[in-house]
Amino acid sequence: MQQAVRPFPSSGRLRIVTLVDHLSLHGGAERLALRIATSLDPERFESTLCVSRWPMANGSSPSADQALDELRIAGVRFLPLRRKRGIPELTPWLRLGRFLRRQRIDLLHTHKFGSNAWGTMTGRIARVPVVLAHEHTWSYAGNPLRCFLDRELVSRAADRFIAVSREDQRRMIEIERIDASRTLFLPIGITPTSRTLGHDVRAELGIASDAPVIGLVGNLRPQKAHHVLVRAAALLVREWPRVQILIVGDGSERAHVEQLVRELALEPSIRFLGYRDDVPEVLAAIDIAVCCSDFEGSPVAMLEYMEAALPVVSTAVGGVPDLIEQGVHGLLVPPGDPNALAGALDELLRDPQRAHAMGARGQERRRAEFDFDTMIGRLEDLYCDLLGERRAA
Repeated sequence: MQQAVRPFPSSGRLRIVTLVDHLSLHGGAERLALRIATSLDPERFESTLCVSRWPMANGSSPSADQALDELRIAGVRFLPLRRKRGIPELTPWLRLGRFLRRQRIDLLHTHKFGSNAWGTMTGRIARVPVVLAHEHTWSYAGNPLRCFLDRELVSRAADRFIAVSREDQRRMIEIERIDASRTLFLPIGITPTSRTLGHDVRAELGIASDAPVIGLVGNLRPQKAHHVLVRAAALLVREWPRVQILIVGDGSERAHVEQLVRELALEPSIRFLGYRDDVPEVLAAIDIAVCCSDFEGSPVAMLEYMEAALPVVSTAVGGVPDLIEQGVHGLLVPPGDPNALAGALDELLRDPQRAHAMGARGQERRRAEFDFDTMIGRLEDLYCDLLGERRAA
C-alpha cells in the first residue's frame, strides 16, 4: 500500500524530529544529535529533540541540564519518552507515534541502533513522510541479530541509512547486505570551541612546562579500550619517566582502569580528570593525542584533536583512517596492541618537530574537510530533497 503523503506545513517550515537515546554533551552521537536539532535553520525548519531514555536512571546531571539550556535558547521543543533501561515496553513508542501523527511531522531522523530500530518502525506506522536512520559506530561483527535488524528492519523502514564513515558504509553493504542505494555516507564536522584565556591546565595540575603529556578524551566504556593505553604507559615510562597521561571522561570502565593503574604502580604518571567543560584548554596542555578504541565510527574527539593541531596516535579502526592518514596527520597502530601503541608514542616523543608538523596538517585538513556548518547544510539539503521526492511521488 502506498503511503499517504501530507502536504508541507502552511507556515512553510518543515517539522523535523531528531530522536536519540540520551540527552548529554558527552558522547559523540549524543552531542551530534543535539547539535543537529539546535542548528537547523529556524526559518525553514521547526525542530524537536526526542530523547527516549529520560528522565535518566540516576537523575539529571550538569551535562544534561546544560543541554536543556541549549534547547531552550535555540527554541527547540524537547520530547522525553521515559523509556526504562532493560525493560522492553511499547508505551514510549506509542507516545512518540501519537506525537508524530498529531504534530504532522514531516521527517524523523533517528540516531544509533536502539533509536534506529524502534524509531524507524514507529515513524512508518505513524506515516511520517520521510524517515532517516543514522549509525554512528558500526560494531556488529559477530552479532547476527543486529545485522539482521539493520538489514530487514532499519534499512527497509528508513528512506536512507546514514553512515559516518566510508568504512561503516562498506560494512553495511558487504557484511550486512543492505541495498547500497539505501545507504549514504555523510562526513561529520565540528565547530571549534573558543579557549578561555588565561586558563593553564598544566599549571592547574602541577605539570612542568617541559614534561611530555599524552591525552585521551572519551567516555570510559569497553569500546574505548583504555586498558591498552595503561599497558602502553607501563612500557613508555621506562624511557620517559616524566611522561604524564591525562584521561578525560568518565564511564562504566573507570573503576577497572583505575585498578589496573594501581596494579601497575602508574599512579604518578596517569591522571583521571573526569568530565571537563574546558576540553580545548585540556588539549592545549597535551603534546600527543591518543585513540586506542577497538572500534569506531568517525570519532568527534578525533576532529577535536585535529582542530587543536595535535599529532594523533590511534588504532586503525572504522573511519579513523578516513581522518588520519598514516605518517601525515599521525600514526596508526593495530587495535589491542600495547607494544605498538607505546612504540608509536615513543617515535613521536623523540621527534617533536615531526609531531608538530603532523598536528598542523591535521588542523588544516579538519578546517577544510570536516566543518559542522558544511555538514548541517548537506543535511538540510537532504531533508528538503527527500521530502520533495516524496511530495512529487
